[in-house]
Amino acid sequence: MSRTVAILGAGVGGLYAAARLRRLLADSDEVVLVDRSFDGVLGLSLPWVMRGWRQASQVRVRPVPQALPGVEMVTAEAKAVELGRRIIITSVGEIRYDALILAPGAALSPTGVPGLAEALRTGGASEFYTLQGAATLHERLRAFEGGRIALVVAGIPFRCPAAPYEGALLAADLLTETGAVEKGRIDVYTPEPLPMPVAGPVVGESLVQMLSQRGIGFHPQTSVESIDAVRREVTWSGGARGHYDLLIVVPPHRPPDVAANLELSPAGWLPVDARTLKTEVDGVWAIGDATQLLLPSGKPLPKAAVFAEAEASVAADGVARYLGCDAPEPWFSGDGYCYIEIGGRQSAKGAGNFLAEPAPVISLYEPSEAFHQEKSAQESAWLSRWNA
Repeated sequence: MSRTVAILGAGVGGLYAAARLRRLLADSDEVVLVDRSFDGVLGLSLPWVMRGWRQASQVRVRPVPQALPGVEMVTAEAKAVELGRRIIITSVGEIRYDALILAPGAALSPTGVPGLAEALRTGGASEFYTLQGAATLHERLRAFEGGRIALVVAGIPFRCPAAPYEGALLAADLLTETGAVEKGRIDVYTPEPLPMPVAGPVVGESLVQMLSQRGIGFHPQTSVESIDAVRREVTWSGGARGHYDLLIVVPPHRPPDVAANLELSPAGWLPVDARTLKTEVDGVWAIGDATQLLLPSGKPLPKAAVFAEAEASVAADGVARYLGCDAPEPWFSGDGYCYIEIGGRQSAKGAGNFLAEPAPVISLYEPSEAFHQEKSAQESAWLSRWNA
């Protein structure tokens, strides 16, 4: 008897889950991958687009059928999931499933900060969390002649915990190239107590030092209340105001509607078992940026593609065993890493185990050209696999 496994979202996690399931399940079983466009981008490449080291056309992920043999690729908007009936309602019809992996990612929500959406629309603020945003910011940085640059983390959680600091460092690197670095100042503002707080104070303080060495100010536990693009002014929580000449924002993130509407948590993120990625709903797993995976420390696992890839294999193994197929025992190790570009085509690397007890055990390795090349090789491997 044929069974159907549905996967919502063709980001890194969804793609890897679909490919692994196709290998694990019987030929008679169906694997259906649903995505609104099958036209994405690698998040790890966006800072390089901002820096000017990549063009937009070089970092798109457009998976083709031959990269996913035996997987039915359905281009559609997932409007709702009816868990009781095991049905996905999409813009092209209903899809029935026997098991489901939710991998819809996280959505940007600029309306979460008064004035931000308008500032982004009119050019009064910039971001590098979209392909167009990163490309546009590159041009604005190249044209920058001096003044104050404010890089503001507008809400937590957000994708890639290193990205704001990597963005500031690469912006400084670009301004060094154009000769404008001595004519301006970059300051980073964040609600966090330290950069990458989940990784622990040693890592965070090391990143603050990297910023300081390049003349970048760090302002922790600072929350934005509103943005006035006409006056080029940020109002902080508590009423203080700050002027800027160029504003770079990490927009607030939110779970996509298809996840939030399931109401599995008050904030809409998808709670999962830390080791198996199962949700509380029978036959449903969740992976990637839409999840809420709590660590032994009580903090959430960072939202990063390297975790989505590892989670995909765990969820796929769990689904296969759930359907009676031979597969490894699902177990998410919690091992992970990220690269922090500092400029000059050098990168630091943070790596370790995030599920260690009582707190993550993470090491930050000194910047080197070798780590920059590692990141480049990872990018190439991902792009060549799915765009084949």
